[in-house]
Amino acid sequence: MTSKDISKKWGIPAGCVLGLLFLLALYLMFLHPTFSIQETAYLYVDHDDTPDSVAAKIKSTGHPGIAAGFPVLSAIGGYTVKSGRYAIRPEDHMLSLYRRLRQGRQAPVRLTIPTARTMDRLAGTLSKKLMLDSATVARSLADSAFCHRYGYDTATIACLFIPNTYEVYWNIGLDPFMQRMQKEYKTFWNQERLDKAKAAGLTPEEVATLASIVDEETANNAEKPAVAGMYVNRLRRGMPLQADPTIKFALRDFSLRRIYHGHLEVESPYNTYRNPGLPPGPIRIASIAGIEAVLNYTRHDFLYMCAKEDFSGTHNFARTYQEHLANAAKYSAALNRRGIK
Repeated sequence: MTSKDISKKWGIPAGCVLGLLFLLALYLMFLHPTFSIQETAYLYVDHDDTPDSVAAKIKSTGHPGIAAGFPVLSAIGGYTVKSGRYAIRPEDHMLSLYRRLRQGRQAPVRLTIPTARTMDRLAGTLSKKLMLDSATVARSLADSAFCHRYGYDTATIACLFIPNTYEVYWNIGLDPFMQRMQKEYKTFWNQERLDKAKAAGLTPEEVATLASIVDEETANNAEKPAVAGMYVNRLRRGMPLQADPTIKFALRDFSLRRIYHGHLEVESPYNTYRNPGLPPGPIRIASIAGIEAVLNYTRHDFLYMCAKEDFSGTHNFARTYQEHLANAAKYSAALNRRGIK
């Protein structure tokens, strides 16, 4: 039915009909919920996007019934692209989304810092969740000057990261991200934890380093304080830690299931069989459970431990080397029976 037909049928002047149709068109384009989505979708706007490419992303992400509204608003409003992650909600209309984009009102990302074994792996995780290039992040974390800006070196920079979940903006830069991690680090290392570290004779960095070894030794959180206590005993007696996970780190071979005498000859400051004390830094980002285990280590007189022969992931502890050799023989026999090399 044309505007003339409507005018004749209802006795409304043609000009008014045209005006009403025009207002209806404006309403549908700008103020009517137009997105064909059942739940909130997210629009990712990059630094190099243009108004046209943003309009294309809106179409592919939100599936609007009428897509012309955004280009019109963009042209009229002089839209300047602001990178970020923006929510498109089912109840949104084009004007509400346009305002959100124009004002840069982003939806934050929930970022979980993993207990990554290497900074390269951390860089990969960050690039998947944030608008950061993994190669740039990895290169920066391996750069002494960059690490020094935040109070660390390339060996200890892993201490900065506390593996929690944080809300950050998708387009956060690397320096602001590192500053946020510094803030979270200071919050985590409250006076109570600092006092416990001091009582153990360790700095927070040393706690994180020892915790990273404990994490590698066992995934059983209930056992971690006992493992930590054994290593604290060794440190206090000036004994080498002789931690197999540090050998894997030194060799950069995390697939090793069995450590042989030949592996123990590796020339590395992380070889805790040849070098006394703690290694230069963590062998992974320490878990909170690992850190708490070191801060609340079990007081006992064990100096040795060996994985249990039942492959439960826990350990047999020993006070003397002779007891330890007996435990090691049981575990070695179990490995042989399973053909693990």
